[in-house]
Amino acid sequence: MAPTHVLRCCQRGLAWIPVVFIAMVVCWSYYAYVLKLCICTISNIGEKVAYLIFFHLFFVMFVWSYWKTIFTKPTNPSKEFCLPKAEKECYEKEERPESQQEILWRAASSLPLYTRTGAGAIRYCDRCQVIKPDRCHHCSACDMCVLKMDHHCPWVNNCVGFSNYKFFILFLAYSLLYCLFIAATVLQYFIEFWTNERDPQAKFHVLFLFFVAAMFCISILSLFSYHLWLVGKNRSTIEAFRAPVFRTGSDKNGFSLGFRKNIAQVFGDQMRFWLFPVFTSQGDGLTFPTRLVNADVEQATVTLHPAPNKSAEVTVSPLSDSQNRLLNNDQHANNTLKTAESENVTISMESES
Repeated sequence: MAPTHVLRCCQRGLAWIPVVFIAMVVCWSYYAYVLKLCICTISNIGEKVAYLIFFHLFFVMFVWSYWKTIFTKPTNPSKEFCLPKAEKECYEKEERPESQQEILWRAASSLPLYTRTGAGAIRYCDRCQVIKPDRCHHCSACDMCVLKMDHHCPWVNNCVGFSNYKFFILFLAYSLLYCLFIAATVLQYFIEFWTNERDPQAKFHVLFLFFVAAMFCISILSLFSYHLWLVGKNRSTIEAFRAPVFRTGSDKNGFSLGFRKNIAQVFGDQMRFWLFPVFTSQGDGLTFPTRLVNADVEQATVTLHPAPNKSAEVTVSPLSDSQNRLLNNDQHANNTLKTAESENVTISMESES
């Protein structure tokens, strides 16, 4: 037991090496840009002041978003997704998978669950002993189930998920702007140092600063573009590689609500907070509205046909996002309601196209 605990502590310590490396590179870039370039190299006062103002603006936003991405704790499923004590004991004692699934189905009947396993079973984490909410996955590095897990990022030593996905996007955006600004403003002095003999120490920092900024800029640009595409499609990295499975089958666009709503789900409704690393994402991470594309009992158009003496026809729109929940498998696509007195009301279910 003790060696395992020590090994775990060593792994946690080693996991901080990429973060420490990034921190050292950022500190060095600050020293090289502010001291060696702006103070020691640039002679024009106006240019120097302008460079320092914009540099510190990007630097503060980059460090702020990076800090929030690292130290925002991933959110876990709430207690309602844990099995009750009696059912948990029955689940652990039961050896047959079919009987275990029956226990899980009973426990999940009151939970807002859309997705299933590839075999159509309830998604259950034996490690955390919880029924997984939609878009929740177990992270082996963090050893926990993470709500709307995107991926585990070694460069922030944290799981990127519901609680910090906006911060991660902003971290990529501001790190890209930081590197672009450095590369663009250093370029002319890079050429000057490359062709002329000047201060050898400043020359090393300026030349190396340009190479590092350009290298990081290229790598971050591809990653940032990919995650912007994921946000527009309302997919996580896991869902991009493996489409979520709903009651009616897998659907890679099952959570997509349209470009504007997809953006708002990550960044929030108030645009004035979009550029700041403060939490504004919609929802609680446990439930997510789905796109009404599959033929589902709740994803239907309901038309009420009054009695002959009534001339009006009333159309009831599909259920709202907050009401949109999976029903049990034993419910059917067509239901007939009987009225108490003179009216006969027929409800016909039509799948959304």
